Amino acid sequence: MPNLLRRPARAAIAAALALSGVAFAAPAATAATPHFFAPQHAWGGQPFSGNSNWGGYVAQGSGFKSITGSWTMPDVQCNTTNDLYAPWIGIDGYGSQTVEQTGVQADCSSGSPVYSAWYEMYPAAPVYWSNPVSAGDVFTASVVNTTGRSYKITLTDVTQGWTKSTTQSLRSARDVSAEAVIESPTQSYPSFAEQDFSNITVNGQSFDSYAPQSMDSGPYTETALQNGSFSIIPG
Repeated sequence: MPNLLRRPARAAIAAALALSGVAFAAPAATAATPHFFAPQHAWGGQPFSGNSNWGGYVAQGSGFKSITGSWTMPDVQCNTTNDLYAPWIGIDGYGSQTVEQTGVQADCSSGSPVYSAWYEMYPAAPVYWSNPVSAGDVFTASVVNTTGRSYKITLTDVTQGWTKSTTQSLRSARDVSAEAVIESPTQSYPSFAEQDFSNITVNGQSFDSYAPQSMDSGPYTETALQNGSFSIIPG
């Protein structure tokens, strides 16, 4: 089971960024205060200014109480041992200093992709589930604000037949964004042909109704969002 807390390469990258003053700054469209990439932080950092490490769609506003959706984990080809990649859905993280999220990852630190599932209540460190994850697996997930600042997080691997669920509290959460994205905290994506998301809903409505913005990331672009579904492809 991967654990980013024990990856010296990740910590070195994070420390170098912090010392250089590089922050995860929100784009000009939002007035959010950026936070720094901390060594223990795996996912959910705001996009780098001018070179986003997120791809997908993000809706901003207020009152985002739930997000649900599905995706398929693509077959990943590692290019370097620095490659690190995850599709996830969540609340907050764009225009705020917290993220309530769940997803899966492909970690190339061993030279070959290692797939795993996780959730994170940033700024706390990610928590990894030991259940098996493979390329081609179909996932469904939800993050739901149940009461106040308490969130129920559920991730299901439909292909392998397991479900994990947890309820966590985060008093500083603000519910000001909802996202279905891919992310590489190291800004080093492995190769994959296509990342598909489907049936994304926010507060029980289609993601489209919130006019989310595209987060073109590095060499990847998003197809048009239609009924809560879209793909992220090279190009």
